[in-house]
Amino acid sequence: MLTCLVVDDEPLAAKVIEKHIGEIPFLQLAGVCHDALAALDFLRSQQVDVLVLDINMPKLKGLDLLRILNKRPKVILTTAYHQYAVEGFELEVSDYLLKPVEFDRFLKAVNRLLPEPSPVLTQVVESSQVPTRPFRFFKANRMNIKVHLDEIRYIEGSGDYVKIFYLDKFIMVQMQLTEVEQYIASDDFFRIHRSFLISSKQIDAYSANEVVIAGKSLPIGRFYKMLVQERLERISGSS
Repeated sequence: MLTCLVVDDEPLAAKVIEKHIGEIPFLQLAGVCHDALAALDFLRSQQVDVLVLDINMPKLKGLDLLRILNKRPKVILTTAYHQYAVEGFELEVSDYLLKPVEFDRFLKAVNRLLPEPSPVLTQVVESSQVPTRPFRFFKANRMNIKVHLDEIRYIEGSGDYVKIFYLDKFIMVQMQLTEVEQYIASDDFFRIHRSFLISSKQIDAYSANEVVIAGKSLPIGRFYKMLVQERLERISGSS
């Protein structure tokens, strides 16, 4: 979980970033400051992992704030202007986003901030042959819920929400199906329909038009048929 401080003197721009943070399961909003001086005071008393920082602010500019900080969190700059990009990267910021900040671009920026597995830890795990179970946290009912990927049967999308069916239950999450697919980032999952993402390990039966998982018949979309059939044939051939 990455904690985030949003610093922007434009309330509407800050609200957009707040909303983006609220929709990403591995982010948590630590606070919002509407000027750099307030952010400086906040950071003296509280540590955060990510600073989402506007460049153009009154009294103290965003880049000037970075120069003052002795210990910087990861920084994502936001601005309506291109000309600060070089200066921003000289200060070793993680990313530089132009306003209005679109969700997919913000997701891409914060996704880069997730820690890489430790090579030492990976080596120890591999040498001891301890099986790992990948998981993700999903935000639902004001909680971040841990879900192991091998427990997910399928995911059903509807607009800006998805239902994640795992074990014998499901949770409702405010994300689009494409976003969940990118967030999971596992070869075990693939789309069979614009509304369904399934786990190849959970398939009980299939035909040219449907896939059956845990007694539930899921349709194969017309535009997905060829790719789905190729995938299912590969699965059948390897079993």
